[in-house]
Amino acid sequence: MKIQRAIPSACAFVPTMGALHAGHQSLITIARQYCDDVAISVFINPLQFENSDDYEKYPKTPDLDEALAHKAGATILWRPEVSDLYPDSPKPISSGELGKLYEGASRPGHFDGVLTVVNRLFELVQPKYAIFGEKDFQQLFLITEMAAKLHPGISIIAAPTIREESGLAMSSRNVRLSNSGRSEAEVIARALRAANDKESIGKARQELQNQLNNSNFKVDYAEIIDSETFAVADENTVKPRAIVAGWIEGIRLIDNAVFTFSWKENLVRL
Repeated sequence: MKIQRAIPSACAFVPTMGALHAGHQSLITIARQYCDDVAISVFINPLQFENSDDYEKYPKTPDLDEALAHKAGATILWRPEVSDLYPDSPKPISSGELGKLYEGASRPGHFDGVLTVVNRLFELVQPKYAIFGEKDFQQLFLITEMAAKLHPGISIIAAPTIREESGLAMSSRNVRLSNSGRSEAEVIARALRAANDKESIGKARQELQNQLNNSNFKVDYAEIIDSETFAVADENTVKPRAIVAGWIEGIRLIDNAVFTFSWKENLVRL
């Protein structure tokens, strides 16, 4: 059965859960580089919340969402209802073994819920391009894999993390932080920068974990991985990336950063 498109003119697509900020606007700006028609969806997906309280408290700013989306260049804002996406029982999409690691280990079923809703959105929108931020790197990785298998006609575009002046990664959850909590959360970016200044993966991992553990950030995980496999990085890893998650004031924050070890740029192999 052919699925009726929800947005006939959509070419580039930015799925969101609302509470838009400058990070979301950057995704729309990138989307406009690919297409004149850019659709943005706002849907707080119940399937990806393992905690009902977190689902209920997720920030909702519909008027601001519309204003920011329009200002950034979106041409369509779509707010589907649960019944629009799941008229019957949802067709679950498994995130596999990778979906059980790191973020998935702490939030069982989270990535199955993410892939299930993104698959459904892709079926209804049928865009040529879909843009996702690198802040949710494990999510981006899994969506890219899923799209290659189930939606080969859709190109997944990765967008860089947008940060506040302090270095804190922009997130819809940041609005729930107090002023002191926001200051405490800045340790995440400081730890990532300090670790990247070290001369080896081992020392970088130790620096990252030490800085986070000696703060008010309640660490869930802080690891350096291979960006292409999610295996734990070693000294031979070509594309290392640090991934971090934890809580400030009971609010879950995540971040990641490519590790370039910039000091190596001054070395010449003879």
